[in-house]
Amino acid sequence: MTGEVRDPATVAVIGVPTSAGAFAPGQEDAPRALREAGLLDVLRSGGMAVEDRGDLPRWRWRPDRARPRAQNLGRVVEIVRETAAAVAAAAGSGAATLVLGGDCTVGIGTVAGHAAARGADSLGVVYLDAHADCNIPSSVPEGALDWMGMAHMLGEDGAEPALVAAGPRTPLLGAGQVVLCGWDPVQATAFEREVIERRALRVVTAGEVARDPAAAALRARGLLEPGASRLLVHFDVDVIDFTDVPLSENPGRNEGLAYDGVMRALEVLVASPCFAGLTITELNPAHVEEGSQALERFAAAVAGALAGTGA
Repeated sequence: MTGEVRDPATVAVIGVPTSAGAFAPGQEDAPRALREAGLLDVLRSGGMAVEDRGDLPRWRWRPDRARPRAQNLGRVVEIVRETAAAVAAAAGSGAATLVLGGDCTVGIGTVAGHAAARGADSLGVVYLDAHADCNIPSSVPEGALDWMGMAHMLGEDGAEPALVAAGPRTPLLGAGQVVLCGWDPVQATAFEREVIERRALRVVTAGEVARDPAAAALRARGLLEPGASRLLVHFDVDVIDFTDVPLSENPGRNEGLAYDGVMRALEVLVASPCFAGLTITELNPAHVEEGSQALERFAAAVAGALAGTGA
């Protein structure tokens, strides 16, 4: 999009305290925890102008026995739309957005908000996640929508129509607008692997990130920057090995990437001249190691990446 006005030195912070799409409660407390860990203060000290747009209403996970394969669908759709409205208002002002989730469905709202503000065709999404989230309700039994978000943004057959249509267009994204970064094929379902192959989704694997985080992030950027004027980074913290630094909802031990490598990759991703927004999801403060100061360390690394002062 030529002539677009964007101020990367200004970041609008929006909290979405929800675990509606999750497997269990906990992630609804992440925005508060990141604020208490000093995230906004470190952003300001790094020279960024911070617009704190507050938090949306908190919603704690509960079992949905009436819709076991797509639990809390109605509330997830509402939260996606609320998130999109808040993000659209911020993006329309020219600020970069920092959305603090919440479960992974929050990312649908971020993409929808940027699409509503300045058009969907200009978007590229780097999905920094161990999982592709390409499942649909019939492909997995748990009914947690937070590992189905990408399938809904792509409009995969069998996805829930109400969630597919939650954004300003259907489908919200085309396959060429997405790069899966840090994806671990070992953790993928057979259905996800088939979707990735059939749709020819571009992938920078977990192995590539492990070998050279900066080079892998640059490759992810390079796959999108020629065709996208605005780059969004979706950061699911379960890409980090839970044994190294336990931060995520998913306690996958010895199956993720080293913390330092992930944060280096994030630093390179958000340094893109097209960068327009970061969404942080799947952080569960209850899982943080006691006495480790891991949340403070994480907040400082995120802020340093955004401010360009180092991860």
